Amino acid sequence: MPKDKKIISIFPGSRKSEINILLPIQLKFIELMNKKYLEYFFVFHSTDENKQLIMDHFNNTQIKNIDVISDENIKSQVLSNSIFAVCKSGTASLQVCNSNVPSIIVYKLSFINFMIFKLLVNVRFANIINIINDREVIPELLQGECNAEEIYKSVMYFLKNPELIKKQLDDCKKTLDGIRSKTSSSNEAASILNKYLIS
Repeated sequence: MPKDKKIISIFPGSRKSEINILLPIQLKFIELMNKKYLEYFFVFHSTDENKQLIMDHFNNTQIKNIDVISDENIKSQVLSNSIFAVCKSGTASLQVCNSNVPSIIVYKLSFINFMIFKLLVNVRFANIINIINDREVIPELLQGECNAEEIYKSVMYFLKNPELIKKQLDDCKKTLDGIRSKTSSSNEAASILNKYLIS
């Protein structure tokens, strides 16, 4: 990884179906970034199982300032050195918050899966930090808003406004401290999510 570049971490998901939907969108976002800015390097966080799939997607582009990593220790180190993250909704987003890295959330389901999700879950947000706060601490670009142009605009808006980054990180830290103060963070998260499931 070039030492003179600013790292942006990208999380395309852990399931092949997620990766095949999100990764092309994330690569188009990087192409938009590269048209105006040359100081960034984009690192995709993967599992060993999905690394080759992501590399196959890479081979269909002309983008040079990208890499994919699957080693857990290296991923943790790269994330801690990142200036921003574009993260799929899920447990990875908590890891990003815990590393004190500003982020946005992206997610896109097939239309049928999205309708099933809407029937089963009564929730305004996809991210646990936003659910706990009942407001959008971390911007969410879901479904139709999950496209390269919106991701580009959201990321650059934060990078050009460091006070917004500070506010997001402060709010995330307060939320995580609140979860840790409970007897079990996993139980706390489960109880919060359970409130939004339709019985």
